[in-house]
Amino acid sequence: MAKVAREMVEATGIDVDKLLEMLVKNAAAELTTFYYYTILRANLIGLEGETIKEIAETARIEDRNHFEALVPRIYELGGKLPDDMVAFHTISACPPARLPPDPSDVTAMLTVLVEAERCAVRGYTEICTYTAGKDHRTYDLALAILNEEVEHESWFSEFLGEGPSGHFLRRGETSPFVSKFMR
Repeated sequence: MAKVAREMVEATGIDVDKLLEMLVKNAAAELTTFYYYTILRANLIGLEGETIKEIAETARIEDRNHFEALVPRIYELGGKLPDDMVAFHTISACPPARLPPDPSDVTAMLTVLVEAERCAVRGYTEICTYTAGKDHRTYDLALAILNEEVEHESWFSEFLGEGPSGHFLRRGETSPFVSKFMR
């Protein structure tokens, strides 16, 4: 634990235990989303499925990166991850992104993907709002993740015909906003 870092956050009036709960729940959501996106990606078959497979893969890898970036901050503030994977899955801030009943239904698959991203956008917006002007390090991390989650939502919602996203598939490096936390 970074003792002074925690003290500085507490001195701003933030309830660090509440913040840690938010961070751990969102870390659980990222890791479980990575897992479920692995299953979803494997089931994106046929012409329609192949069309979104690359974007789903980018979102999957970036969600894993979000988990990896959150873990150090959780421990810096004196928190920890649950010792039990089932318990960790259970406390996820977002519901599991499970396969739809008909895994060949690409529209249903996209709905699962976009709803997972919308949950993440809400979660990181909440953390940003809670830490803004008080816990600069956590705010910066949550904002970086939020930027990527907004792009993920935009990608999938565009495929659902909700309007143009204005965002393009990443080429080369994934996690352009979060990568600075993973060095």
